[in-house]
Formats: sequence, C-alpha cells, structure tokens
Amino acid sequence: MSLIYLLIGLAAGLLSGLFGIGGGILIVPALLLVGRMAPATATGTSLGALLLPVGAFGAWEYYKNGHVDVRASALIALGLLAGAFFGARVAQGLDPALARRAFAVFLLLVSVKVWFS
Repeated sequence: MSLIYLLIGLAAGLLSGLFGIGGGILIVPALLLVGRMAPATATGTSLGALLLPVGAFGAWEYYKNGHVDVRASALIALGLLAGAFFGARVAQGLDPALARRAFAVFLLLVSVKVWFS
C-alpha cells in the first residue's frame, strides 16, 4: 500500500505543478477508490499530506517567472486556514455516504464548469 500512496502523491504533485490541483481533485478520490478509505479519513489524510510546505518548490518556480501574486496567495492562505478548520468540524458529523455523494456532485459541477468555460 505504501507504493500506492507514493504514486498518488507523485500524480498529485505533477498535476499540482501543471494545473494547481491535487488535494480534493486527485488525492481524496484516489484514497476513496484505491485506498478504500472512508471520506473523512481520505480528507484528513489529504490535509495531513498538504500540511507541510509541499507546494514550495513549485510556487518558487512560478514566482521566479513572475507568475505568483503574493498578496492574493496570502489572502487565499488565510481563507484556507479558517475554511479548513470549519469544514473539518462540519465533516466530522456527516454520514460517510452523504459526504461521498456531496463530493461527487462537487466534482461534477466543477467538471461541467471547466468544460463549458
């Protein structure tokens, strides 16, 4: 299973560097489907992996090329700090089946929006 987790991290890192995605779009679904984790465990594991400054090297490359709005990044980070805390509190009370379905609807809505934009 360790190799699977490493491969999930590698894929998420590649997609994060390419598109700025990884946690909710790749890691959580992979942990649900391949890792057979419950939704709350998959989400918590994803947040635990992202807790460390894993995006630092990718962000540095973008920054060196003038493609990071530092002020926007800092404000988004503040929002993420509060949002992750409150989202995690709400998620602890959700039925796992409801959480899985809500996440699937979220992914579908994002996919439709990206497709038609």
